[in-house]
Amino acid sequence: MIGLIQRVQHASVTVNGKTLGRIEHGILVLLGVEQKDTSANAAKLAKRLLSYRVFADENDKMNLSVRDINGGILLVPQFTLAADTRSGTRASFTTAAPPDIAEALFDEIVILMRDQYEHIETGKFGADMQVSLLNDGPVTFWLNA
Repeated sequence: MIGLIQRVQHASVTVNGKTLGRIEHGILVLLGVEQKDTSANAAKLAKRLLSYRVFADENDKMNLSVRDINGGILLVPQFTLAADTRSGTRASFTTAAPPDIAEALFDEIVILMRDQYEHIETGKFGADMQVSLLNDGPVTFWLNA
């Protein structure tokens, strides 16, 4: 399971002109699910996302998590993160989980995180989404679980 996290000043996701999720200061998580992923991967990534330190403390060191700053988390499913891009000029999606499995694991991570933290917003699995953000830093990390 792949979580591409970006520290943001604000972010939102829109489908057909309707805003589904919006956060202010926090992290945007683009989430990709691979064929090998299981519930254990979802639990591990949820834990890491809630505790990964990307915000500055009083000494300007990245020592604070999104929980520590009481920030928002916007989870957006993005199957293209699971693409195999090692050769050629077009991505292959043979490593991505089938849609039904990917959607179930995306829903699972959303539930796990909402059970532990209240400031969770999401995009919509399988939808054509428009994501807007103001990356803060920029700070971007690729997490695997």
